[in-house]
Amino acid sequence: MGEERRYSRSHEWVIREGDSARVGVSEFAVEQLGDVVYLELPAVGKQLNRGDVIGDIESVKAVSQLYAPISGEVIAVNEELEAHPELVNEDPLGKGWIVVLQPVDLGDIDTLMFKADYDRFAAEEQA
Repeated sequence: MGEERRYSRSHEWVIREGDSARVGVSEFAVEQLGDVVYLELPAVGKQLNRGDVIGDIESVKAVSQLYAPISGEVIAVNEELEAHPELVNEDPLGKGWIVVLQPVDLGDIDTLMFKADYDRFAAEEQA
């Protein structure tokens, strides 16, 4: 059984993959954004602290910032998104991932919300 996806209050998800962590944008955030047309992604090697801006995500509705849900070093970015930003809309929990981080502390993932808690949080935020 794989690790369970966790969610931040800024609508990013994290899933542990061995000793790294894949990060993307929640389905709720994608629904709120609308059609994604451009993403500004960080450079591989960039050090991020929890809450730091990862980059920008631009949709037909607005430009929003992406935030680091945990601290770590960017070890991969989803280069497919440069040519195909629509992958974020089509498959936000899969092919639309944003970055892979080498966490400073893998335990940081455990401080994030489980899906049920995140769904309640997102529903309250929307209300």
